[in-house]
Amino acid sequence: MADVSRVDRLRAYGQDGWHRGQLLGFSGVESAYPADHEGAIILRTMTEPAGLAVVFPGAARLVFAAVPVKAVVSNDFLLADGVMGVLADPYHLLIEGDVRVESVSDLLRVATGNGRTLIGTAARFDPELLTSDLPAHLAKRAAWIEQQPLLAAASDERKGIIFRALAVMKGQVSGPEAALTQAWTTPDRFPHKDMWLWDSVFHAIGWRHLDLPLARAMIEAVFDGQRPNGFVPHQMSPTRRPSGYTQPPVLALGVKLVNDIAPDPDWIARLYPKLAAAVEWDLNNRDHDGDGLMEWFIEGDPTSRSGESGMDNSPRFDFNYPTALAVTDFNAYIAHECEILAGFAQDLGHAAESMLWGGRHASLCHRINTSLWSDAYGFYCDYDSAAAERSPVLASAGFLPLLCGAPSIDRAKTLLTHLKNPESFGTAFPVPSIAASDHAHYSKDMWRGPTWININWLIARGLERYAPYDGAFGDAAAEIDRATIAEIERCAAEFGTFFEYYDDRRAVEPPLLLRKGICDPNNPFRQVIHDYGWTTTLYLDLIARAHP
Repeated sequence: MADVSRVDRLRAYGQDGWHRGQLLGFSGVESAYPADHEGAIILRTMTEPAGLAVVFPGAARLVFAAVPVKAVVSNDFLLADGVMGVLADPYHLLIEGDVRVESVSDLLRVATGNGRTLIGTAARFDPELLTSDLPAHLAKRAAWIEQQPLLAAASDERKGIIFRALAVMKGQVSGPEAALTQAWTTPDRFPHKDMWLWDSVFHAIGWRHLDLPLARAMIEAVFDGQRPNGFVPHQMSPTRRPSGYTQPPVLALGVKLVNDIAPDPDWIARLYPKLAAAVEWDLNNRDHDGDGLMEWFIEGDPTSRSGESGMDNSPRFDFNYPTALAVTDFNAYIAHECEILAGFAQDLGHAAESMLWGGRHASLCHRINTSLWSDAYGFYCDYDSAAAERSPVLASAGFLPLLCGAPSIDRAKTLLTHLKNPESFGTAFPVPSIAASDHAHYSKDMWRGPTWININWLIARGLERYAPYDGAFGDAAAEIDRATIAEIERCAAEFGTFFEYYDDRRAVEPPLLLRKGICDPNNPFRQVIHDYGWTTTLYLDLIARAHP
């Protein structure tokens, strides 16, 4: 029997009901086992019927005898009414309690006996684990979360949600393996599994409050895929070829924020050439018309016209634009990276390079203002240089020039009016990815309307930049942070998970939102992702900012 005091202590973090979509997978935080990206078992909670679904490497269902009234679900153990389960290692889940196993694929194996069930991968199945020490497994799996100061400091009302956040974060970490020489993170253990460029940065921003060396590793791992010419792919895995396009340049931002916690000049000196090469590649390869402004790579896939932008299905890319679509977000990101690199170069004693980066920052900010500002909308809009016209799509990306300091104070104040206007971007849960007034392009589908946590975070940080000039900017940033925390916590309490995106109108709950045209609970890529990485890590960053 498990240690009663430990079980009781862990049950205090439980949430009411049994929820769908919570992920269980072994974490790279525990280094006793080598990483196995293609071989480790991944499970997901299910509700109809209540139980667990094995989703990788094969499929199976573990059905509970009754629906739990209250449960604690971590990334590697669960405590529910009449059921206790724990990942004994990366390949096996050991359960005590009344569980029925169904529909087991050939890639999995099962053993049962004495009220226990063991399910594991066929390639690594060890039936002797059925009689192994479950309390010892539980103690090992729970140790990391139990030791987190953030959990101990949380209010009683927030403890269960903080516990779930820490569990999701622990589960997103994989250890070094093959091409990835550092510990690295994934947006979600299922269905994405791999490492993504800008996701990794947002993960590190949250992890810097928990484990600084690990946060550094998460960023450094991205550079394992960097080519000699500076290109950084948007998607990487330990064993498969990296992707052929990149993603929003936010690596220097991540490095700066992680380094701000405990400055390390040697770390900056080591990463500076890699960061500089990545930005140089963007500058040299994503200005297709030579006008000094960046353009995202646009694909033919109608459900993901610009995966490179990170805003896959945004209506910004619906039209038959050539690649010469100068965009608000890319130029804001790259200008901000140049500004940060100027600071790094100055600190490293590279005065000439600092001036070069500073000049690029100023030049990009000037071009953002001359080419992307629309007097008609009082907003930053994408610009089609071939047609010599601005896009009619009003997207949250139009606020991102705040991040690099491009807007004048007057223009920043004009942007602020959009955030306060319910007919524009001041919706029930701001900031929508498409303005409420933009009826032609708005829907409940990913980047076509819903609110995204990383964009809220970026907009709030941009507003903070202007707070010294007018307190209204700081107030607006604080309000976005407050609303973001509140909606994440409301949904985490209701559904037990952290979603990929949220309805800006608060009219449709996240599980019912569309994903690339449909909402299909049976298709993991056509439903809002659960236990989503940057929602969780940035929530933790916002909590840390509110309670330093």
